[in-house]
Amino acid sequence: MADQHPERQSAIDAHGIIGDMRSAALVNNRGSVDFFCWPEFDSPSIFCSLLDTSEAGIFQLSPDLPDARREQIYLPDTNVLQTRWLSERAVVEITDLLPIGDSEDDLPMLMRRVRVVSGQATFRMRCAVRHDYARANTRARLDAQDVIFEADGQPSMRLASDQLVQIDGNAAVAEFTLKQDQCAEFLLGGLDDPRFSQGAAALCMERTMKFWRDWSRQSSYRGRWREMVNRSALALKLLTSRKHGAILAAATFGLPESPGGERNWDYRYTWIRDASFTVYAFMRLGYVDEANAYMKWMRGRVSDCHGNSKKLNILYAIDGRQELPETELSHLSGHGGAKPVRIGNQAYDQIQLDIFGELMDAVYLVNKYGDAISHEGWKHAVEVVDQVCETWQQQDVGIWEMRGEQHHFLHSRLMCWVALDRAIRLASKRSLPAPFARWDQTRQAIYADIWENFWNEERGHFVQHIGGTALDGSMLLMPLVRFVSAKDPRWLATLDAIEKNLVRDGMVYRYRNDDSQIDGLDGTEGAFAACSFWYVECLARAGRVEKAHLEFEQLLRYANPLGLYAEEFDSQARHLGNTPQALTHLALISAACFLDRKLSGEKNYWQP
Repeated sequence: MADQHPERQSAIDAHGIIGDMRSAALVNNRGSVDFFCWPEFDSPSIFCSLLDTSEAGIFQLSPDLPDARREQIYLPDTNVLQTRWLSERAVVEITDLLPIGDSEDDLPMLMRRVRVVSGQATFRMRCAVRHDYARANTRARLDAQDVIFEADGQPSMRLASDQLVQIDGNAAVAEFTLKQDQCAEFLLGGLDDPRFSQGAAALCMERTMKFWRDWSRQSSYRGRWREMVNRSALALKLLTSRKHGAILAAATFGLPESPGGERNWDYRYTWIRDASFTVYAFMRLGYVDEANAYMKWMRGRVSDCHGNSKKLNILYAIDGRQELPETELSHLSGHGGAKPVRIGNQAYDQIQLDIFGELMDAVYLVNKYGDAISHEGWKHAVEVVDQVCETWQQQDVGIWEMRGEQHHFLHSRLMCWVALDRAIRLASKRSLPAPFARWDQTRQAIYADIWENFWNEERGHFVQHIGGTALDGSMLLMPLVRFVSAKDPRWLATLDAIEKNLVRDGMVYRYRNDDSQIDGLDGTEGAFAACSFWYVECLARAGRVEKAHLEFEQLLRYANPLGLYAEEFDSQARHLGNTPQALTHLALISAACFLDRKLSGEKNYWQP
């Protein structure tokens, strides 16, 4: 059979995601799976053409309909993805999913189902597994009607189909024709997965559809943007470990924050920073079990410190591993030529004081709306807060994990204040033992420090760090964490300055790197999607509701066709960075919930 034409890389936003809460795969709008790590989220990839050519692994499956219009949709209220081709000759659909197994230890299985809705079409399939980020020598061999993919030191995989499959250069290939209402199936999974048995596929799909729909129905959100909010919730659930309860920052690694640039990081890990945002979003939507599971995972990380809260990492592997050494995959050309492609994340070794505030805010929220803290849990919390009392005046790299010099960052100070504030509130409400006098004294000292040392009278706004004059998108959290009134004159002046200097058509940049190179990296990055949604919420809280509404609607249009967001936007609102980005979807949920209540004229609502 003739080789298929090599497939060019797809844009970051031309992808849907499927997953089973153990791993996830990206499917582009041409019907190819071009990113898949197996069997865990952070395992080496078996398909990685998103960061190279098809030689790095790809699963192509498409009809010979060159003039067709292509569309992608999720089957309603699920994470089951459907890619459709519409042409004069035929209408075709390919349904992709990772079935939800009976057990959390079931290996992920990629299921691909082809159906001709009308007409007739010829299909070509090419499955090229490339183990270990395409570093291993993967061999393909026939086993009866199946194809086995093997590589030294790597898990073997099986491809099964109801179509005739052949071997072509260590790839599985097939060509077949289907008429109206005819179907074909392809299953890729572990060598001895019991679900390869005949008839299991239909049951797997049925169960998976039911799982996602049952889960979606639990959402308590009834506002204006149900479709976008529920899609965000489904994306977050997809990025959550079924076994551990932690949530990934994103499903991918190495996708660039600037075209062709060096800002390419591995986000297949869990950041402590995202804790409070995660807990808040799940709680607001009624997903209390998910919030509690996340906090259970978090408590495990705090207890791992064994009485030394200095050892609390800013990020962890989803199973709690602490060391995530950063290495470069020099054999991969990168997305759009952006190099280096990195796996691991050296930020695990950084000091960031803000994580204590995000942690304690999450603890406070869970105690208010979920499970009450245990005696042992409170002892750990006290250790964390005592650590803040000792270290809040230190320099660090800040929320954005700067790889340049350390500074006294405003956001780090702010979150140290949050840590103390939430601890005091929690101890008071639960009558828990605490050194109230010392904690309150420190809280007041931090409060005074922020107002005295981070307000620039000449510029008329708060500044990113002591001694600087720059603005920072993280300032948008100041009213959101209740440090400052959303209508305080100094805050409104800062909000106006952010709008003037960091906002472009509703898209908010984290900071300007043009002059200072404060982050220690060359070049610049795109607008940060999470900051953009925080900006909407700040506008709404400041009483600028109509403006907030317009900006929010614009941001919703910047989602990809499936309602997903990456980390950043370029100047034309195309997606940059790893995708889908949990923090973006968390910020969207928060903004949607608050803005909806404002627009509805509700007076008695909770404002965290």
